[in-house]
Amino acid sequence: MWHEYINATSIGDVTKILAEKQERARVVAGATDLILELERGVRKSIEILIDVTRIPNLNTITIDEDNVIHLGPLVTHNDCAASKLIRDHAYPLAHAAWEVGAPQIRNRGTIAGNLITASPANDTITPLMALGASVTLASARGERKISLDDFYTGVRKNVMQTDEMLVDISFPAMTKTQRGTFIKLALRRAQAISLVNVAVILDLKADTVQSASITLGAVAPTIIHAVEAEKFLAKKKLTAKNIAQAADLTMQAARPIDDVRGSASYRREMVKVITSRALKALHEGTEKDSMPKKPILLVGKDIVENDQKAISEFPASPIETTINGRKYTFKSGHNKTLLRLLREEGMLTGTKEGCAEGECGACTVFMDGKAVMSCLVPAPRAHNAEITTVEGLATGEELHPVQEAFIEHGAVQCGYCTPGFLMSGAKLLEEKSNPNKGEIEQAITGNLCRCTGYYKIVEALQDAGKVNAGKTKQ
Repeated sequence: MWHEYINATSIGDVTKILAEKQERARVVAGATDLILELERGVRKSIEILIDVTRIPNLNTITIDEDNVIHLGPLVTHNDCAASKLIRDHAYPLAHAAWEVGAPQIRNRGTIAGNLITASPANDTITPLMALGASVTLASARGERKISLDDFYTGVRKNVMQTDEMLVDISFPAMTKTQRGTFIKLALRRAQAISLVNVAVILDLKADTVQSASITLGAVAPTIIHAVEAEKFLAKKKLTAKNIAQAADLTMQAARPIDDVRGSASYRREMVKVITSRALKALHEGTEKDSMPKKPILLVGKDIVENDQKAISEFPASPIETTINGRKYTFKSGHNKTLLRLLREEGMLTGTKEGCAEGECGACTVFMDGKAVMSCLVPAPRAHNAEITTVEGLATGEELHPVQEAFIEHGAVQCGYCTPGFLMSGAKLLEEKSNPNKGEIEQAITGNLCRCTGYYKIVEALQDAGKVNAGKTKQ
């Protein structure tokens, strides 16, 4: 893993360290991709991580006087999915952000990180390319602004230099005559990489397309425009014939590969299918129907904001944190994940290691009021943070309503995945006192049960919601 971990206090701190350390250092925010790359030995040269998550004012979503939207480098996928500004003026991005991973992943993973990773299957690049986005890169040498069209050079490759930090993502807000959507096809409904995805933005006036932007993901080394389809749609009505022709032209733009998740021919055909669906939805005005108006975030009402007052470096300093209301000081474990810090240094073994890849949710804990996958959080991020594990759910001898319901409904089963389900369920009830079945299903998309179906788990959470709602009214 890493040898040194630095909590930065400003962008100036970051660019200074990057200028000095170069390829040995990397900026880390969500870390949901980087931790896996480090554990797999993909990034062997990286020795130092520079944590930017405590730098103030980097998680803002704003719109300026020129009607340009700006995303700070710490804006997460859940921030975008929940933002009224993004949903109203950049809906394809909101939908794509909601499709990423699960709530715990979306609470940590940033849009900036998704762009930098540069996988052609990354969901948010496709709508941002359709929106005409640019990124601003900062270094000790100054700043430069680059359009996403020029940012990528190949699979997981971009033009960033080792001494640069992405400090802003900007794009024009969609106008009153523009409508857009995003559609993703994957092997399952959640926690899945795109087989193909498409973003479509149309400028419509009097039922006629004035201009079109159609971008495709997971079908080429980088995100691409379906240029011929865009040209074809200009000045045409969205008739069934024109939609079919545009979908066929979009399919012809795709250059997918064969792999274990799908053949090239299947991917090409699915490009046509989902492009047709996107165009039909825009024609019928139903493009927003497939996304919840208020998506479940697994974020509590009391978010803890801990701006970094001074640079802290590990292992030079101990990790000082609060877990389940108790102060802890760790003089070792700085090069571990939060999951292993909790289990191996804190001896809090209720949190389980299932996949160690953010897929199963068994390691779910609360950090500063948000549910996260602790296997994808660097341990030093716990410094000055407030952590809650499954051991902290009960109040004295009184179990949490979710724990009581799991016992009552026999939802425990083998018990290995149970801590993660309990944590997701408890945070859900904090966010929504009496959730419906659909909201419960959203909340546990990041939690896998290996024993059987989810019926008893869902029933337990429904019952816990009713009990919780009763207590709330008292």
